[in-house]
Amino acid sequence: MTSTAYAMGGNQGAAGSTGGFGDWGFMIMMGVIFVIFYFLMIRPQQKKQKELKAMLGNLAYGDTVVTTGGIHGRVTGLSDSVITLEIADKVRIKVSRGAIGTVLQKAGAPATKE
Repeated sequence: MTSTAYAMGGNQGAAGSTGGFGDWGFMIMMGVIFVIFYFLMIRPQQKKQKELKAMLGNLAYGDTVVTTGGIHGRVTGLSDSVITLEIADKVRIKVSRGAIGTVLQKAGAPATKE
């Protein structure tokens, strides 16, 4: 019975040996992975959030917008958190400012074909 336990125990002397780099190799590898994630995922997402915040801050009366749900409308009312959109003649809905996905046309700008 004891021979099986000793066989499974492994070599006690080699447990601390990591082959030269030790903890520094692991730390360098984790640093490189973090830098890659930063430039491929975190930084582009922060840039996109900044552009979206600027776009929502620059909304004005008469802008033609599309909500994240796909509703097209013209801005007829603005407040801090709610925007009123006219989606058809005399048909208006209120949506959250964060629900605006894109601005198709700024007020006073020439119309473009979609």
